[in-house]
Amino acid sequence: MANVHRRNTAFAASTLYFLSIPFLILVIIGNTHINSTLNDIYFFKLDVSQVIPISVDNSQLLNSVARSLGLHDFYQVGLWNFCEGYNDDPKQWYWFNPVEILVSELLAGAQIALPAEAVTVLNLLKIGSRIMYGCFMAGICIDFVLIPLSLLVIRTRWWSLVITVLAFCTAVLVSLAAIIATVISVAAKVALTAQDQLNIKANIGIKMFVFMWLAAIFTDVAFLLHAAMRISRRVPNQR
Repeated sequence: MANVHRRNTAFAASTLYFLSIPFLILVIIGNTHINSTLNDIYFFKLDVSQVIPISVDNSQLLNSVARSLGLHDFYQVGLWNFCEGYNDDPKQWYWFNPVEILVSELLAGAQIALPAEAVTVLNLLKIGSRIMYGCFMAGICIDFVLIPLSLLVIRTRWWSLVITVLAFCTAVLVSLAAIIATVISVAAKVALTAQDQLNIKANIGIKMFVFMWLAAIFTDVAFLLHAAMRISRRVPNQR
């Protein structure tokens, strides 16, 4: 009976890893190409079509001037790039730098001095985004490997410890990536919409959040199953 339970648990863990892969793929390729599916998969979207509030004199004229200088109506951020009506080229270890975009599109590359606090925030954003990128990429690779490896515990228990460690690592990686993505997206929404001088609207990418958190939940539950099999193996030896 114990072997039957162990087999069923191993199959369940393998199935969970299999289910996590499509969601991680959608997270990774979201916002990379212009089509009806991938365009809706993003971390957050900034609407700057009316960046100058209507309370400001000549706001319509100023908004038109901003657009003529190069400011687009919206910017939506994915794992590899951002989209502004067309998709920027995907880049490894990408991070969304709003100051760089502002300088390149509105100020024609002119240098601007930033407060120390702003520089610190940008550095944290850069570090967090790159950690998130690395975690997602490593997580999907380990999840893919664990689809067949999870079944090895049916044949031999010697692999149980190794697979449990791998399961723990990928659970941490995918969950950490999802947490960082959530923190960055929510912080961007709160910080940018709190500026009274600017009329910026920010939306969280619901589909992206659903996909990445489903992948994280599947991966975490699979780890718990492997941990349970490891514990159940040790209990009889202690009696």
